[in-house]
Amino acid sequence: MPRVRGLIRVAGVLTCLVVGLVTAPAAHAESAYAAYLDLPSVNGDGAGGGGLNPALPLDPDTLRAALDDARAAGVEPRHYATLLHQYWLVTATRNADIDLAAWDPGRGVAANTRTFTQVYVNYLRLNNAHPDYWWTGLAGLAGGSFASGFFDMGDVSAILTVPGIHQLGDSVADLLRGTPSQLLDILPADIRTLGTAGERLTADDLAWYQTRLMIMQKHIFIDQVPMHEAYAAAGLAGVEEMYRAGVLDENAVTAWREIDSGTPDGLADAALRMTDREQNQIIADQWDVTSHGRGDLGRVMTYVSTIAGKAAVPGVRAPGVFAPTTLITGAMSLRAPLPDFNWADRDTRWNYITHDLLPRYLELCANPAAARPVLAVPFPVMLTNGRLVQRLPDLLADLTSQWQVTT
Repeated sequence: MPRVRGLIRVAGVLTCLVVGLVTAPAAHAESAYAAYLDLPSVNGDGAGGGGLNPALPLDPDTLRAALDDARAAGVEPRHYATLLHQYWLVTATRNADIDLAAWDPGRGVAANTRTFTQVYVNYLRLNNAHPDYWWTGLAGLAGGSFASGFFDMGDVSAILTVPGIHQLGDSVADLLRGTPSQLLDILPADIRTLGTAGERLTADDLAWYQTRLMIMQKHIFIDQVPMHEAYAAAGLAGVEEMYRAGVLDENAVTAWREIDSGTPDGLADAALRMTDREQNQIIADQWDVTSHGRGDLGRVMTYVSTIAGKAAVPGVRAPGVFAPTTLITGAMSLRAPLPDFNWADRDTRWNYITHDLLPRYLELCANPAAARPVLAVPFPVMLTNGRLVQRLPDLLADLTSQWQVTT
């Protein structure tokens, strides 16, 4: 009997060892993803450095392994939403040659200059690799103007001493001096503020504004580029998983279903949906904060950006040509090619996008033979061409030829 009891004990120990060996991988598998479930996206707005949550790694292999384990375990996508988004974000920054760990708008312009430019290089890369990615092409072309204005503002310590903007301001001042006072009294608030507060701009104001632009740029990238990489790598199934996880909404997944269909009408509608998401869901509130920041100087900086802005899309009009300021008092009127809207204001911005910028871009996309050379222009060339100094003759010509006073 003692011998039998001894054998039983040995068998029990061996059984425990066998069970332990069998169950250990399962426990290990769970530990690879359990800590990453139900994490909030605390940096989804792009304001901070790194990824979506500091608890998540920035290594794509580690993230992919955790995802695969969570999927294999039957975890619902909504529980690993931030993990999934982080995986595709890390994939996106790797493919864009951007260091996500170092991407922090709060570190200032010098630390982010390469990344700021690289974002737009990547939009054009994506479009040229995937011609059905119409939104990324628009982001690259419009980004050329956006980035040019960013660097124009960073050239010197005060915005009105930037050579191009100084000349533009002098031209406007000369035209205003020849305008009847009755019309000047009813100038739009943004033009009046530009004239009265612009001289108070400082280097600190400009640095703050550039940081705001960098935050919005990162926010757009975080939202839009991961889903493009998911579709490139996994097709519609990759995007549908992001939808089931709650990372994407019905509008976004509908856009991808239309892209997947490949029809011209579907591609056009997808570009509209993605632009709507970008402008009216992702950064609308951030533009509000920016335009109301730094006292009245937020309005000055956003309005100057509106005056100077013109996307590198063939046929698109500058904002001041699309919607010139028109003033009427009694028998007198003034029509000026200064924009009657501020890009920071969501309704008028969307009106410009949907009635000029986007239609001209969709016309370009409908003609691939014309679109490919435009979208293949190297971004450094596009950036140089978009600088205010390069475009100043056209801006001044618009002002002097289209400033019309009638009495």
